[in-house]
Amino acid sequence: MARLGIERTRVELKVFFRERDAVIFIFAYPIIMLAIFATVFGQNGATVGGDASGAGGIPFSQYFLPGMVATGIMLTTFQSLAVSISVERDEGALKRLRATPLPAVSYFAGKIMQTLIVSITQIALLLVVGALVFDIDLPTSSSAWLTFAWVFLLGTATGTVCGIGFSALPRTGKSASAVVTPVVLVLQFISGVFFVFTDLPTWMQRIAEVFPLKWMAQGMRSVFLPPEAAAWEASGSWQHPATAAVLCAWLILGLVVGVRTFRWRRRDDG
Repeated sequence: MARLGIERTRVELKVFFRERDAVIFIFAYPIIMLAIFATVFGQNGATVGGDASGAGGIPFSQYFLPGMVATGIMLTTFQSLAVSISVERDEGALKRLRATPLPAVSYFAGKIMQTLIVSITQIALLLVVGALVFDIDLPTSSSAWLTFAWVFLLGTATGTVCGIGFSALPRTGKSASAVVTPVVLVLQFISGVFFVFTDLPTWMQRIAEVFPLKWMAQGMRSVFLPPEAAAWEASGSWQHPATAAVLCAWLILGLVVGVRTFRWRRRDDG
């Protein structure tokens, strides 16, 4: 089973990198959005959390980087899997795959490993570009990188299982993007990815707190921002226990929904 899982990972990676337009979008999107928002909001030396002259604050590029890391994870895991699995089901690929000796566990292991490898590559590229092009300071302490590791791994796992579970919702492969993309866009706008989270209306913050992207972005801010920036959060702290709790809750929910709703055949395939 493990050997087949490794082989399935190789197949999934090969299929992924053959879709050049998807590869370019997934790798370039966080970098492009970081450049746009850092440029627009960072004009004339404007900062986040500083006074009118910018003193005491941090550059917008530094503030937005954690959000781009979080949204990159969500794109690679949740959105990518929800769409690709729906398309595979609609085209009959899952039905044919199910008729082979490949265990279901090995199939899902291939999906999980593919998203993990792509996420690591994507985030590494984003951090390199952020440091070299936008002069963003990366963490230097081992504790910060440890926090980065558990938020990244837990966020990737949560996004993966939720993407697999959500893939049952689109009725056809053609409608998958139309169903999944608006959900991702709304969560990005209300979760502190494109804007300073505390600048959003209170009711919008409360809605965002229900979903994992807000906590992934906040967890990443605790890694890339100075300790005093915790005072800029709605709660006045980084809330690491709450971040872990919410992500674990969605991880369990995604597993339950995925097990109950995943289908190998189209709805109209008797």
